[in-house]
Amino acid sequence: MSVDREKILEMLQNYTQLVDRIARSSGLSNEEVERRIEAKRAKLSGLISKEGAAQVVAAELGISFEKEKMKINELVSGMKRVNVVGKIIQMFPVRSYSKEGREGKIGSFVLADDTSNMRTVLWDTNHISLIEKSEIKEGDVIEIANGSIRNSELHLTGFSDIKRSNEPIENVVEETVIHEKSISQLAQGENAGIRAFIVQVFEPRFFIVCPSCRKKISDAGECSEHGKVAGEKRALLSVVLDDGSETIRAVLFSDQIEKIIPREELENGFGRRRDDLLGKEMLFSGQVRRNSLYDNLEFFVNDWKEINIDELIDKLEKQ
Repeated sequence: MSVDREKILEMLQNYTQLVDRIARSSGLSNEEVERRIEAKRAKLSGLISKEGAAQVVAAELGISFEKEKMKINELVSGMKRVNVVGKIIQMFPVRSYSKEGREGKIGSFVLADDTSNMRTVLWDTNHISLIEKSEIKEGDVIEIANGSIRNSELHLTGFSDIKRSNEPIENVVEETVIHEKSISQLAQGENAGIRAFIVQVFEPRFFIVCPSCRKKISDAGECSEHGKVAGEKRALLSVVLDDGSETIRAVLFSDQIEKIIPREELENGFGRRRDDLLGKEMLFSGQVRRNSLYDNLEFFVNDWKEINIDELIDKLEKQ
């Protein structure tokens, strides 16, 4: 097995479930399905991903996922026209954007079922209006048709359909699903956990934000949305992580920083704390995002903690 194939298999942790579905629907063994997928990739000189090749093989076998409802943990990047039923467990505010002369809105929420959860992104104005009018809201069970999976997210366009459902869903997975990966395997948009050494620590930066929307306010103390406000001081800390496979810049904000570094140490005497952090191996969880200015991936940390040796041994013994 090549290094590249190992990397792809690790990144697509749900790929084996896709193979299982093809095998069940076709009557072939998993090994035969895998052989056909590898043959398809070889024929295309490796220019297609494993999950993409799997979908081509499925189509050649007359298997279509277009009308079949899938579980969230069965969805993998590259899938199109997927159908899923889930419960909205977290709703985010609708946001406006302006990019390359185009303006629009984007809506999003976290959809969950009894297997996993996934951020769902709405681009169509009709879909977004459902959120704005509270026609779909947190706690609702909804049915989605013709969605596509990109960057570990479920995306809906004007060709997709979304509606409320009476289908009962129990024991939904509400915790953020974190897959442990090496830095070289990280992909934009996914939530992941990494175990890495801190090899560089930058000086913390401080800024003043609006306490309501957390946007940066002007020097005059004005928020673009809430006017004159009593600003809240926040901090940002950047570190570079290295796990032996690659390095990545990680970003932490006040809430995460203060889990390890008290505010007074962050503002006064940070030099001593920086020396303690350098060379330290820790566990980090967060989301991978792309820095548009430098066109590289960054890791936005949601949590970081020291390694518990006993827990690590238990985990290794279970593998």
